[in-house]
Amino acid sequence: MTTWAGRTAAEIAAAVRDKRVTPREVVAEHLARIERLDGRVGAFRAVRAEAALAEADEVAARGDFAELPLAGVPVAVKDNLAVRGESRRIGSAATPDTPAARDHVTVARLRAAGAVVVGVTNVPELCVFGTTDGVLGIARNPWDPTRSAGGSSGGSAAAVAAGMVPIALGNDGMGSLRIPAANCGLVTIKPGQGVIPTGEGDSTWFGMAENGPLATTVEDARLMFSVLAGTEPGPAPEPGVLRVAVSLRSPLAGVTVSRPFAAAARDAAGLLMRAGHQVRRADPPYPMSLATTSLTHWTAGTAADALPLDPRLLTRRTRVHARLGRPFLRTVSSGSSRERLRRRLEPFFAEHDVLLTPALARRSPKAGPWHERGWLRNVLANTTYSPLTPPWNLTGWPAMSVPCGTLPSGAPCAVQLVGRPGTESRLLALAEQLEERNPWQRTAPMD
Repeated sequence: MTTWAGRTAAEIAAAVRDKRVTPREVVAEHLARIERLDGRVGAFRAVRAEAALAEADEVAARGDFAELPLAGVPVAVKDNLAVRGESRRIGSAATPDTPAARDHVTVARLRAAGAVVVGVTNVPELCVFGTTDGVLGIARNPWDPTRSAGGSSGGSAAAVAAGMVPIALGNDGMGSLRIPAANCGLVTIKPGQGVIPTGEGDSTWFGMAENGPLATTVEDARLMFSVLAGTEPGPAPEPGVLRVAVSLRSPLAGVTVSRPFAAAARDAAGLLMRAGHQVRRADPPYPMSLATTSLTHWTAGTAADALPLDPRLLTRRTRVHARLGRPFLRTVSSGSSRERLRRRLEPFFAEHDVLLTPALARRSPKAGPWHERGWLRNVLANTTYSPLTPPWNLTGWPAMSVPCGTLPSGAPCAVQLVGRPGTESRLLALAEQLEERNPWQRTAPMD
């Protein structure tokens, strides 16, 4: 008997289109895996068992069945994106527990492509922090359940890494796709601005947050990316010979990159050099003001999201974060500091096609109730392990996290690829070359 849990989205969709398996059979098997494993992982806030099976039957009955790029593929959705019929809690007791009347545009595109939403995944409150924990649940790394899955798309990443779904939807405002992907051994891409719709009226942290895929393979990431972007699925073009800059330097002064993550970047550089690319060491000219710019945008985004909510129902770390950000709302909304950063970094990307860095500085913090701990302790934990992702939200340029190597614990390690606006296909092609030369295990050994 063929097992579909743990298979890729591309494999599942092809089998469904060829009528080797029904959408209901695929969804039922993944629901059974969720029931068996999620008590240990904490990926899901809500599982849509009955609704998902009914939607699977609707997919099977569609007249355009053979044309669906995600036919019958189970997908999980981050709990800050509306799913019709489900509440959108954003990890908080301060948000209303009322069903959404319609899907977010990205969810609607996944469903139009034949995907079946099996559940809504856990996030930290208001998606602020790089560990997914709060009053509604704690998401653990399936490779090492003593560690956080990362955040804020931690529940979505944990669901994919545990084989509970082949792909999941998340978003990234300061690294919220790349951080959990790096922790959990997944492929993700944060697109540049305007490539994937953010949704009218939804929070984007003043244009820094972008929606994107979480997947176990580059093929699946590209497939889901094309559906979300509204383009035709297809293989990535050959990237040609690229000028790749390798930087092991943290953008934040005083934060260093640990040996395993530096080694992963060196290994990836060697693989790309052997693939024929021009690879050399070069550090972007990060300004000394980057830490201040990141903090003001991070806190101001939270302040804007917290404005309509009852502060008494927010956790203390979120209240402090929002209070600190309120004085910066007008300054941040002008976009002037982001534009200055872009102008400073543009000459570097005129000289180099792609920047390769470690994805993280060190492994994620221990899993636990970080929402019960102080604000400063949370901020220090976040910045010391993930200093390399925020610059590319501030610039609005595309960036990926790609598995490469393992940590001493056996958990995955990862690198980050960054490109100029409009180079998402190039980054995916480069990631595919890394995958071909250094194949990674798809899911964590949870059974």
